[in-house]
Amino acid sequence: MHETDKRRSPGEKNLHLLFELTLGFKAVFAIAEIAAGVATWLVPQRYFLALVLWVTRDEFAEDPHDLVANLLLHTVQHLSVDAQRFAALYLLGHGVIRLWLVAGLLREKLWYFPFSIVIFALFIAYQTYRFTNTHSVWLLLVTALDVVVIVLTWHESRYLQNSREIAVPGS
Repeated sequence: MHETDKRRSPGEKNLHLLFELTLGFKAVFAIAEIAAGVATWLVPQRYFLALVLWVTRDEFAEDPHDLVANLLLHTVQHLSVDAQRFAALYLLGHGVIRLWLVAGLLREKLWYFPFSIVIFALFIAYQTYRFTNTHSVWLLLVTALDVVVIVLTWHESRYLQNSREIAVPGS
């Protein structure tokens, strides 16, 4: 337990716990992104097609014109090797950056806090742009989590700075 944790009020302890919990979610998402990136890089396109055909077979049996099933099938059929590689690198990069930021924030290195806020804000900007094209509910949820993480990161940063200034009088 850090020295600052002992001095936290009950409300501060709850906010700190929420901060750590949201970072835990971000770490899980980051690990999932890294795994998806590796799979996207390594798995041949024909297996993606087989997976989509397997997943959508019931939808096509019920409605051969199902919009989502046809969109998935069309996307996988027209997925170029370059697009697959880009998706893999994007997922890997995004996941590694998130995981690195989470690790730095949990270690309470003060310079990570403003840096993380800027990076998470850039992720939000890109996710918002992507949402205008995809209208993905998952993208909205990830973006909402990023907003919460930014607010909690800012609060945690302020708390740590204030508690370190109090711990070292005259600075």
